[in-house]
Amino acid sequence: MADPMPVRAEHDRVALAELLRRDPVLHAYQLGDLDDFFWPYTSWFRRGDQVALLYHGVTPPVLLAFAGPDGLPELAALLADLAPMLPARLYAHLSPGLEEVLGGWFAVDPAGAHLRMALTDPARLATVTPAGEVLGEADLSALRALYALAYPGNWFDPRMLATGQYVGIRQAGELVAVAGVHVWSPTYRVAALGNVTTHPRVRGQGLAAAVVAALCGRLRGEVDHVALNVRADNVAAVRLYRRLGFSRVADFGEYTLTAVTDSMSSRHAGSTTRP
Repeated sequence: MADPMPVRAEHDRVALAELLRRDPVLHAYQLGDLDDFFWPYTSWFRRGDQVALLYHGVTPPVLLAFAGPDGLPELAALLADLAPMLPARLYAHLSPGLEEVLGGWFAVDPAGAHLRMALTDPARLATVTPAGEVLGEADLSALRALYALAYPGNWFDPRMLATGQYVGIRQAGELVAVAGVHVWSPTYRVAALGNVTTHPRVRGQGLAAAVVAALCGRLRGEVDHVALNVRADNVAAVRLYRRLGFSRVADFGEYTLTAVTDSMSSRHAGSTTRP
């Protein structure tokens, strides 16, 4: 008997937004990726009310699949159908347990347990004096230099500087602290903080708190939800975000997925880049 609810590609942004807005914090990154800025780099898949996103604006592409407890079985079924069509190598952000669904097709290399946090008590931002200047494309080289020293291997898309949502602090002309965004969409009223770091020489001086507070102050006038991802074992960062009014709203895992050899023959032509 044919599957009554097969996975299918979804191209209707209105329908996607309606589904994702049922939990705008859990799906903050996906909602942001509906924005014109990101939309051309996305492929969306749907089964019933559950949605998975393949973002191919970076290398390797990134799979995002999140659901609450009630939606996990349907999302697991979606991923089981989708797995043969996915690229041979990708990164994934998955609600707990979903990595097991992909294990038959991919070697699953865990990259750590993570938390989704959201700004739920913005009054706490007032306990920190905001500081920092808005960074732009002219600051790209200085920003790259800071990340190379203080945050190597981070996920930074230089296009994000065009949003005007990167804030940095300089000392003696050198960029020493920065907070930015991974996604930002006034249209869908969401933002996700990212690429927050401080030069090792000046850590412990409150600069990270100051730039995050400054950035949140900018964002809150344009979005309804400010979220972020952080490694669960990054105790200092979690403590900082809690102090600024963020709270834990979901757990998830990050993984590198590499197709296993005996599954490669089942993949359709061209699937090594995107479905």
